[in-house]
Amino acid sequence: MPLIRIDAIKGRSKDEVRGVLDAAHRAMLAAFKVPQRDRYQIYHEHDAAHVIAEDTGLGIERSANLLIFTVVSRPRDERMKLAFYEGLCAELKSSCGIESSDVIVSIATNSDADWSFGGGRAQFITGEL
Repeated sequence: MPLIRIDAIKGRSKDEVRGVLDAAHRAMLAAFKVPQRDRYQIYHEHDAAHVIAEDTGLGIERSANLLIFTVVSRPRDERMKLAFYEGLCAELKSSCGIESSDVIVSIATNSDADWSFGGGRAQFITGEL
């Protein structure tokens, strides 16, 4: 935990997808200080016609390299979130060649009771985590 869902336009190779996933994990480790094996990621591809990501009037030009990250996490402070946004863009640029203009991130916060990692238990509440 956190859970990261990445929505992308179809066309990346398996190695490129793995590069995106690894870059996101490195950014998460650095910003949120989660354990190394705390890795929950879903990469989902869409036809280009199925994705619209305009710029909200900011003048941001997007390309077919667009990645939309939805992060579900326990509460994180503003400093951690800002570090994640910056670190994610830096990791994606340096290891995947993806421009920051092609990175959209939304973080949704939930609570300890909202997580079960298996076994029908809420491990944050039971004290297993």
